[in-house]
Amino acid sequence: MNDAAPAPTPAPAPRKRARVRAPELVGKGGWINTGGKDLKLADFRGRTLILDFWTFCCINCLHVLDELRELEEKHRDTLVVIGVHSPKFVHEAEHQAVVDAVERYGVAHPVLDDPDLATWKQYAVRAWPTLVVIDPEGYVVAQHAGEGHAHAIERLVEELEAEHAAKGTLRRGDGPYVPPEPEPTTLRFPGKALLLPSGNFLVSDTTRHQLVELAEDAETVVRRLGSGTRGLADGGPREAAFNEPQGLALLDDGSVVVADTVNHALRRLDLATGEVTTLAGTGRQWWQGSATSGPAREVDLSSPWDVALFGGKVWIAMAGVHQLWTYDPATGTVAVAAGTTNEGLVDGPGAEAWFAQPSGLAATAGRLWLADSETSALRWVDPDGQVHTAVGTGLFDFGHRDGAADQALLQHPLGVTALPDGSVAVADTYNHALRRYDPATGEVTTLATDLREPSDAVLVGEDIVVVESARHRLTRLRLPEEAVRVESVAHRTRRAATEVAPGRLSLDVIFQAPTGQKLDTRYGPSTRLLVSSTPPELLLKGAGADTDLSRELELDPAVPEGVLHVSAMAASCDDDPANEYPACHVHQQDWGVPVRLTEGGADRLPLVLAGMDEREAAPQTP
Repeated sequence: MNDAAPAPTPAPAPRKRARVRAPELVGKGGWINTGGKDLKLADFRGRTLILDFWTFCCINCLHVLDELRELEEKHRDTLVVIGVHSPKFVHEAEHQAVVDAVERYGVAHPVLDDPDLATWKQYAVRAWPTLVVIDPEGYVVAQHAGEGHAHAIERLVEELEAEHAAKGTLRRGDGPYVPPEPEPTTLRFPGKALLLPSGNFLVSDTTRHQLVELAEDAETVVRRLGSGTRGLADGGPREAAFNEPQGLALLDDGSVVVADTVNHALRRLDLATGEVTTLAGTGRQWWQGSATSGPAREVDLSSPWDVALFGGKVWIAMAGVHQLWTYDPATGTVAVAAGTTNEGLVDGPGAEAWFAQPSGLAATAGRLWLADSETSALRWVDPDGQVHTAVGTGLFDFGHRDGAADQALLQHPLGVTALPDGSVAVADTYNHALRRYDPATGEVTTLATDLREPSDAVLVGEDIVVVESARHRLTRLRLPEEAVRVESVAHRTRRAATEVAPGRLSLDVIFQAPTGQKLDTRYGPSTRLLVSSTPPELLLKGAGADTDLSRELELDPAVPEGVLHVSAMAASCDDDPANEYPACHVHQQDWGVPVRLTEGGADRLPLVLAGMDEREAAPQTP
């Protein structure tokens, strides 16, 4: 018997990578999920730190929260995730709204509330979501914009763990997360509601991953449906599992279809038995290149947020990919109905229209109304599939202003309800208001204020019952004969414009394949870049799609400011010739970059999809 200890396996040689000293974490709103403790970068020395720059309106940010859960759990003793909340909308700068969102979406790590975007600016972030990786010695080593990067970040975390264990600079232990005390409310951040034939209400109790049936008083619980734990499971009322369910619609057979948002699925509830089955979706999130039609149980979906029966089909507000899809109950198939997956506000034929996180649907005989949340818009689809806009102008203009529809403003609406006179009520979520649009007059008015993040409403006789999501209740209102009058307020996005020089501008999308992977060129180019602008006249040259991630743009000096819309995609696969079936991943992000043309402004615009911009980040050593 040999008592000598085996020789330790030598640690892999650390990879040479750019390192930039991480700026301090600063946010006027303070810290959430820390038990009241303020944190500094020095508190994380010895741990790998991931900063998740997010804002709670952003569906891609919510996808990243889900992607990070498994990574956080797997490396909980060496990795700390910190959310840096960086608001787009004015409402998102309210501290209580951030506190609510952290609970609503089950964020199980500390969050820094940065309403003035101070830390966002220090880290030169340009997009929601952005992930920044900081090594155990306090240096930034990677940045990733968009979603789909969890596999790459996990490899980097494992590299850093091995490297710093060998150096003696790794510190293991519990993280700084302190969960909030649970609140004993009947509902918790409910999303949508449905009036049942019985006169009762069915409510998606989103944060508790259940459906709740309430009596006609909209308060008394009749029954709960679902286990109350995140999951995707069919079965009876206690065995079935949902994951942040949202939209609800009554089918012709008397059952209810449920938009099971984080499960990327449609579910069916049998009201008589409480039995839940899956109608559509695989449980996996749709990515570019996935099927866009076919048997419903075989096609991936992406964050379905609401559902409505229109023209014999179930229309789906597919918030995760900025599209409308349909589910056909007769054939059991799904298909894209409108939207290109590009984020923005473009009307026209369904195949050419752009949406931005459609989140609420309501059908009438001749129109499918939709709340297009990220453009703060009310839009509609006609029976021929043409898309129209009633209220709203684009991604960066929002506020609370009544009057003619072409001047009126909403702020991130999530719900829409058809009214008996042909008008519609809009759950104007971030304005805490219920608004009304009348197609006959083209006017927008305010029906009610002092609600708290209303996300849906249902008509009950002469009353309208509003889902007050952040007050965890349904609120009954009498439809007023005269609209409430409010002072007009208009806003622009809180992001500062990037100052660029007029004329030539070099656009560089930075993409570095994760360790052990390479660009996938087996079937042609593995990258794609799409560029456009608002207004279109801003771009004299460089608009359109191509495969190169760098492009020379020419900006019109006569257009003083605007927004550059940049959409980039890169596919990478395992770099192992012996592997016949390499694992492949798609990395994708859309940027809307507000720019101001200024003499002496930048002549290069770098956007990091994955990696580090080597031209701005020279390697540093401690």
